[in-house]
Amino acid sequence: MILVMKASCSQNEIDATVKRIKELGMEEHVSRGLERTIIGILGQNLRDIQDVLQLLPGVEEVIPVGKPYKLASREFHPGNSVVKVNNIAIGGDEIIVMAGPCAVESEEQLLSTALQVKAAGASILRGGAFKPSTSPYNFRGLGKRGLKMLAKVREETGMPVITEVMTPSEVELVASYVDILQIGARNMQNFILLDEVGKTRKPVMLKRGLSSTIQEWLLAAEYILAQGNEQLILCERGIRTFETSTRNTMDISAIPVIKKVSHLPIIADPSHATGKWYLVAPMALAAIAAGADGLMIEVHPNPDVALKDGAQSLTFENFRRFMSQVAPIAQVTGRELAVSSMKVEP
Repeated sequence: MILVMKASCSQNEIDATVKRIKELGMEEHVSRGLERTIIGILGQNLRDIQDVLQLLPGVEEVIPVGKPYKLASREFHPGNSVVKVNNIAIGGDEIIVMAGPCAVESEEQLLSTALQVKAAGASILRGGAFKPSTSPYNFRGLGKRGLKMLAKVREETGMPVITEVMTPSEVELVASYVDILQIGARNMQNFILLDEVGKTRKPVMLKRGLSSTIQEWLLAAEYILAQGNEQLILCERGIRTFETSTRNTMDISAIPVIKKVSHLPIIADPSHATGKWYLVAPMALAAIAAGADGLMIEVHPNPDVALKDGAQSLTFENFRRFMSQVAPIAQVTGRELAVSSMKVEP
């Protein structure tokens, strides 16, 4: 349920309304806009108190919310949410590119990749320290050593870093080393993990599950938001269908759907969606045209010998060529590519 406060309401009336909501055993979320203050209410038996709330001083309108996800909906939060990572704004007027290797293999590999992707215009460094694998015999990451490498390369390049956290017990550890916590597709409905990252107040990127509907995805986001963490980014990374020509099927339509029903920023990951390096650029450009706030791209110094997902990784040269294509598409949609000021020789 949503309370729309009058434009002329005072702060005392807002405070009194919040107090009354709590007295009724409900939870409130206050969103202040330029012209209106909106108070979202969570709890049971909301319809029973609708008339009571309508009579409160300063309340203009009481609107029931029909969607099962509340905090993630545009009804609760009409404006676009912007997630701040240092001086980078995700969900604003600029397209953000996250780039780097699927898995951290060595400090040399990570640093060389970070320098190259930053010079080409990437804003955030990605790299997996803990890697989920379908087979237990595949490379599963360097763990804490990988986290330390990410932190060291961040110091050397100034790039914020994002990496995946896989278990509730590792949230505190991973959060101490990185700037954005990633929840992978396989963990989208690991609700205990979602609760834990929601408690950190650190930016979180939630990937869509392999076979999840958009509603299930947004309900997973609701777990994080319900813990009080509003620094949340969604990521479309392809879903499992009957098609075998690509690793997954990238659901481009999910991007404008999310933009319509939710205020959360959304990133596209065409690397995992397609599984083929030559499909990354066309799908990435399509995602930007569809309204994505940014991209996550896998880049490796030598994909042929990558320990993880080499087939979907771009070389340095391919990444530079790709980035030259992103800016014009962003401009067509009325936005700009957020680029780094640092330049290095190729």
